[in-house]
Amino acid sequence: MFTPIKAAAALMTVALTATTAFAANPDVGGAPMFAEKNIIENAVNSADHTTLVAAVKAAGLVDALMGEGPFTVFAPVNNAFAALPAGTVETLLKPENKDQLTKILTAHVIAGDLTAAKLKSAAAKSADGFAHLQTLSGDALSAQVRGNNIYMFDENGNAGKITIADVDQSNGVIHVVDTVLLPK
Repeated sequence: MFTPIKAAAALMTVALTATTAFAANPDVGGAPMFAEKNIIENAVNSADHTTLVAAVKAAGLVDALMGEGPFTVFAPVNNAFAALPAGTVETLLKPENKDQLTKILTAHVIAGDLTAAKLKSAAAKSADGFAHLQTLSGDALSAQVRGNNIYMFDENGNAGKITIADVDQSNGVIHVVDTVLLPK
């Protein structure tokens, strides 16, 4: 028999489960990230990713990253773009450099939903300790675990640390990185 007490307990269980699921996704750039929203819908709310969002718009990649996916995005923070040589971002945002900007941005995107656990597992199984990945641009990224941290290496050997992992999206996952990863 389903009593009012059992009904209340069931509602509390549903509420706690929903709260737990919501709490599992970390805030990014001072904004909550919602697993039911796509990569773009969440990224535009992050104060730490305004340069990335501007670059994605300039490259014409908004619709692609709002697509079904799944995608894994290694999302550089504003400080990562600011660390590039002076004038680099401004130059890349010019319409005549759209192809180069697109290549750089798609070198941060992997087809599939690669969680931190999957990256760690792939690196652990690899003979050289790196998980080797191919990006949407056709370039290579490699993931290496150092202690509790995951570092992403571009084709030039530059390393970026994943500072916030496993930000679930409706069409994939975002890992926040502290470096712009550049293709050759």
